[in-house]
Amino acid sequence: MMILLLVLLSLLLLGAAVAALWAHRRAAAALARALAAEARAASHARCLGLLAEEVQAPGLALLGLAGRLGDAGAPVAAEARQVLRLADEVKEVLAASAGPRCLSEEKVELAPLLQEVLAGVTAQLGQGRRQWRLAQDFAGLSVQADRRALRGALSQVVARAARLTREGDWIDLHPVLTSESLAIVVEDEGAGLGAEDLATGAASAVDHTRGLSFGLAVARSLLEAHGGELRLEAQPGIGARAWLVLPRARLLPG
Repeated sequence: MMILLLVLLSLLLLGAAVAALWAHRRAAAALARALAAEARAASHARCLGLLAEEVQAPGLALLGLAGRLGDAGAPVAAEARQVLRLADEVKEVLAASAGPRCLSEEKVELAPLLQEVLAGVTAQLGQGRRQWRLAQDFAGLSVQADRRALRGALSQVVARAARLTREGDWIDLHPVLTSESLAIVVEDEGAGLGAEDLATGAASAVDHTRGLSFGLAVARSLLEAHGGELRLEAQPGIGARAWLVLPRARLLPG
């Protein structure tokens, strides 16, 4: 009788061990499938990001060409803005699905960085021309930041200002220092914020600032990763102003 009980107990233990082994194998297989799916999703996201960047350059070049054509270039400008909106929407989707950003911080001198950004946007415009006014006050200003991320945020805002302005329009960049923040302000003489860039949130009656939708989500998320923010103001028919705000604590001693 005792031997029979021992045999039954052994069989039960063996059955439990086999079941546990199969459960472990199923869990491992499920984890492998999940990791593979995540890798495929990350690969697709990278491809979409590269596609959005590739689309933006010819879109800006077409917009610049349209400006050179005068009134005859209006249809070209409309198509170019549609291409740029498509690139913005792709970036918005990618920004919304991205996880927390990991910053690689270093000392970043603002004047050389801004000159690099303006040169890049100017090159993308091709034959189009914008007048840039980069304030001398940026000389000697340095911040603790992720250089690549900050350049990306600035490029998004400056490129948007370029595409919402016309051939020969002025775009001004200047710093604003307060006790709590350092802001890089980008002002243009365009028609103000396009409707496609505005969310349905309420507008401020004082500064006409509204929520963001497509186009600036990447810049906003990069600034937020630095503890900052992106603010927009616009006057229809007069122009727009973008504030790229960083905490004053990021300003390094000269």
